[in-house]
Amino acid sequence: MWTAIVYIVVLFLIVRVTKRLLFRSKLQPLESKHVVVTGGSSGIGKCVAIEAVSRGAHVTLIARDVKKLESAVAEVAKYCLHHEKQKVQFISLDVSENYEDIEKALLDAEEENGPISMLVNCAGMAICGRLEDTAVEDIKRLLNLNFLGTLYPTKAVISRMKGRGEGRIVIVASQAALLGIYGYTAYSSTKFALRGLAESLHMEAKPYNISVTLSFPPDTDTPGFATEEKSKPMETRLISQSAGLVSPEVVAKQIIMDALAGNFYSTVGAEGFMLTTLCAGMTPVSSLFELVTQVCLMGFMRLVSVCYLMSFHRIIRNCMKTRDQTKKLE
Repeated sequence: MWTAIVYIVVLFLIVRVTKRLLFRSKLQPLESKHVVVTGGSSGIGKCVAIEAVSRGAHVTLIARDVKKLESAVAEVAKYCLHHEKQKVQFISLDVSENYEDIEKALLDAEEENGPISMLVNCAGMAICGRLEDTAVEDIKRLLNLNFLGTLYPTKAVISRMKGRGEGRIVIVASQAALLGIYGYTAYSSTKFALRGLAESLHMEAKPYNISVTLSFPPDTDTPGFATEEKSKPMETRLISQSAGLVSPEVVAKQIIMDALAGNFYSTVGAEGFMLTTLCAGMTPVSSLFELVTQVCLMGFMRLVSVCYLMSFHRIIRNCMKTRDQTKKLE
């Protein structure tokens, strides 16, 4: 198995370098454009905002906590490319609740900073646990924030983007949108829903010169991840450890680059490369190079993925045995 993993890592590095060399010219400028980031007060969202202003964009941050938003705006503003020209503002808003309020807030943001050129949906949360241990209220919170919290802002801006004939929608999902993992039963379901949203929206938006980018970040070192760790079953923690932890800055930079290149997928690391190759199916193709890569590697990576699944199930069985032994000793 380790030989296969090393092989995939090498392939990933070759593909990543080749993509950057071939498609660097595809990157569109972001200077003077208006970027809206939900979940922008911390984590990946705040780092996306920093990446956007460093490229000369005006940015609107959306989250609920005013104090966190004020602190985030002050931090993001330090990275502006043109301090005297760029605007960085915030809106305190729950993107999972009243649609009319969301629509009005985004319309007001356009009047302040100009037409929204890019919407980056980063708002989301994770609550871990086996299905029978997950409270119904927590399931509703996950569904509302992770799914409706992306659907509502996107619905609020898409018609005006179509009217202008340009725009970029970014949907930040998770690698848990590509495979089901023990302890993520409710969470993963909401992230799988975002794949359906992104693929369907891509078909609707492409004729209007609007790109859709679907991001699959791995475990990322954010405040949200720290909270998530508190509720993780042992099985989930052990399975997740195999992929490691990445910084939000790395994820944010990749999101912006893929969005500006018009790529449908945005991934970080060899695991993301393998999962998107395996799960390509009927998803949009961003380039001939990507298509050839998927066709050539999908079969081999399916064999590797089965090895991964077998190791995950081994972890689950071992944890069950440990619990049974603990109960007998009590």
